[in-house]
Amino acid sequence: MLTVEQALEAILSDVTILPFEETHLIDSLDRVLAEDIYADCDIPQLANSAMDGYAVKSSDVRGASKTKPKILKVIYDLRAGYVAKDAVENNQAMRIMTGAPIPEGADSVIIVEETEKEGKDKVKIFKEPKPGDNIRNRGEDIKKEERVFKKGLFLNSAHIGILASLGKAKVKVTRKPKIAILATGDEVIDVDEKMEPGKLRSSNTYTLYSQIIKCGGIPKNLGIAKDKPGELEKKLKQGLDCDMILTSGGVSVGDYDLVKFILAKIGTDIKFWKVSMRPGKPLVFGRLKEKLIFGLPGNPVSSMISFEVFVRPTILKMLGQRLDTRKEVDAVLEEDIKKKKGLRYFVRAETRWDDGIYLTRTAGPQGSGILKSMARANSLIILPEEEECTEKGIRVTVRFLD
Repeated sequence: MLTVEQALEAILSDVTILPFEETHLIDSLDRVLAEDIYADCDIPQLANSAMDGYAVKSSDVRGASKTKPKILKVIYDLRAGYVAKDAVENNQAMRIMTGAPIPEGADSVIIVEETEKEGKDKVKIFKEPKPGDNIRNRGEDIKKEERVFKKGLFLNSAHIGILASLGKAKVKVTRKPKIAILATGDEVIDVDEKMEPGKLRSSNTYTLYSQIIKCGGIPKNLGIAKDKPGELEKKLKQGLDCDMILTSGGVSVGDYDLVKFILAKIGTDIKFWKVSMRPGKPLVFGRLKEKLIFGLPGNPVSSMISFEVFVRPTILKMLGQRLDTRKEVDAVLEEDIKKKKGLRYFVRAETRWDDGIYLTRTAGPQGSGILKSMARANSLIILPEEEECTEKGIRVTVRFLD
């Protein structure tokens, strides 16, 4: 039985980055950048005003105050989007709006609140500025030819704004992986079917569907396969147009746990079965030609945590994403937790920041069929294989789930 690290290494060594596709900028949000981005210009392209006010020579208004204002002649009103034709000469000012380029000769901007109009074409200045006050310098955000973004970046709204500023109407992003989901078991029914004794609604289909979307994949629901070899084989083959197939259920040691057998029958090279973890011990991973295959456990929490630990990193690597956004911290445990030696535990937890430290406690009962505590959890406490009892007050590793 493999450790978590051994299993993850075996999986990721079998993963290649998907090819890129070109998409319109507005459609690149939450996609992974597949090219380095270089600036073709400075941003801002010209020094410009950070405030509404007056562009002046700072030397002209040295010593200005409320009691001894300096009076300058206003030669022009300059709006954003226009460049002044004339320079600011000695004892002159130019009315300037936010974003307008700084006129030649001026080296500072006095905000309008520190001024007062004097007649038709003059202004009183009540504050002495320093050179550079209220000016956004050329290239202070981005320099021409600077590498702004490296490929592998998960694009958020701010990235989209910068790409727009650089004139990138289209960008190259990694193609989203298509991922098939198949629930298995005679006891499993779909969400809209009538509940009968002995049946279970297929929550796994919908948790996996949403987890795939959050990772940047495109889910395909293959429905439910009953515990019949022919039906299971037929359903699995319907997922062969995808990059990955996820099954849930049927990977344990029961007489009707057929998934591993059928996967092998249709030509899957099964790399391993079982990982020394709880929940999620029965896990199948293999490759069917270029398709990655995961046989996840049927219990709802086991399925979700197996996805979090193994499938999510796989999708991120397929996308070429450089950074994993999951944060891990040391936290002080607020209760005792008993565990079985030899297995790594992933404990559903509620973790909070309190007076300079992280505190963590279980989010409720930890049975692998209790989805309610998974819904309450914002994190997982990770307990190493060698531990048997983790006592209140010690520090533990916590991984946040968002």
